[in-house]
Amino acid sequence: METLYQQVADELQQSIERGIYQPGDRLPGVRRLSKQRSVSIATVITAYRHLENLGLIEARNRSGYYLRDRPQPLAKEPLPTAPPNQPMLVTGQAVVLNMGKASHDPSVIQLGAAVPDASFLPIRAIERAITQSARYHKNTVAAYEFPPGLPELRRQIARRMAEAGCRVHPDEIVITNGCQEALSLALRAVTRPGDVVAVESPTFYGLLQVIDNLGLKALEIPTHPRTGISLEALELALEQWPIKACVVTPNFSNPLGSCMPDENKAGLVALLDKHGISLVEDDVYGDLGFGSARPGSCKSLSPSGDILYCGSFSKTLAPGLRIGWIVPGRHQPQVEYMKYVLNLATPTIPQLAVAALLEGGQYERHLRKVKRDYALAVSRMSSKVMALFPEGTRITRPEGGFVIWVELPGNIDSLELAKRSMNQGISIAPGPIFSASQKYRNCIRLSCACRWDDNTMKALSTLAALLSRLEPETA
Repeated sequence: METLYQQVADELQQSIERGIYQPGDRLPGVRRLSKQRSVSIATVITAYRHLENLGLIEARNRSGYYLRDRPQPLAKEPLPTAPPNQPMLVTGQAVVLNMGKASHDPSVIQLGAAVPDASFLPIRAIERAITQSARYHKNTVAAYEFPPGLPELRRQIARRMAEAGCRVHPDEIVITNGCQEALSLALRAVTRPGDVVAVESPTFYGLLQVIDNLGLKALEIPTHPRTGISLEALELALEQWPIKACVVTPNFSNPLGSCMPDENKAGLVALLDKHGISLVEDDVYGDLGFGSARPGSCKSLSPSGDILYCGSFSKTLAPGLRIGWIVPGRHQPQVEYMKYVLNLATPTIPQLAVAALLEGGQYERHLRKVKRDYALAVSRMSSKVMALFPEGTRITRPEGGFVIWVELPGNIDSLELAKRSMNQGISIAPGPIFSASQKYRNCIRLSCACRWDDNTMKALSTLAALLSRLEPETA
């Protein structure tokens, strides 16, 4: 059955094929088409992005969507991954620190770190919320909010989770310093040094750093760029290795952008429950789907199962607020104690500010806007990469989030590309940092949530030029 955005895209494609629009013609504006079809703006943007990926139309900055003079061929998706079938210690993460430092350098074009540019964030709303929190909660802001965290914030998070189909009590939520700490607390609760943890491959390098820090071993599981972790491969791994936990980002994973279908999520929950394995669910991108409906969580499928749900506002509100949370289930006493031992508490003022943004509706209004912004950003970046990069380049087609995974042709070395691009003032994320075994040497991740201006477009042209010089050397 076709989704709503596919229906809209099909109607537009038929109009194009019938000659209603000629090359160079501007297509109906997003808001206008939304009203005409009685669908959400996010649905229209997703439909336009689908047509753009087909090479039929193009987005022009601050102008809208236009029919291409010559349709551009659709870039192929990367193939499902095939990582080594054995647990291993994490290596090769030193480059990540340099990439993080580069994200603070205003002279560097930021295409590497998955940190949204300030233009995507509700800076003024956050500023007002912090100011008002300091003014109206003078006795609270100076005090610790010991675990589990600010009651008002936990109530608002529980309300949002319930609206997404995952019913938890506010007392089941523990506030953390971002999702990174939530993941660390989750793995500390269910593993011991030397244990094996199953992860998607490629996976978020921050998770690999946590695994390394805790003395664990990562077992990379083959992953599809659209549907996520392979349940068949995971089942074989569970029969072969003493896996203690499985960490998955089911909704718009980083770096692939994959989104597990509901039946796959149910299969994952049942498989891990059958083997008595803890599931750590990272849902940090769940609110950022381009469609109108939020995808469900694994936690909602098994409220009483051994699922430690982790979330954060870093990708939606602002990474600097450092507000995340974990629903640790049966492990809550241990998680609360470890949180207290590690850093006593999450800062109070950001908790108050986020609670106010949630209660006042500013978060929901911002979310509706930023989902459209991210959909357009991914579309623009994908189109530019398709037009500039060498023939044979493969690109993922995420339906949420703001990163794309680019598989480069031949034997191009992304570590060398990252080094040369940094010398040109351009930051990218090379593929090996997303793998415990340093696979994906011919892949890069690009963040699309960057300021889209002449400097960014020149940076992509520079990357293409560097690729053309690298290709003969390594092919």
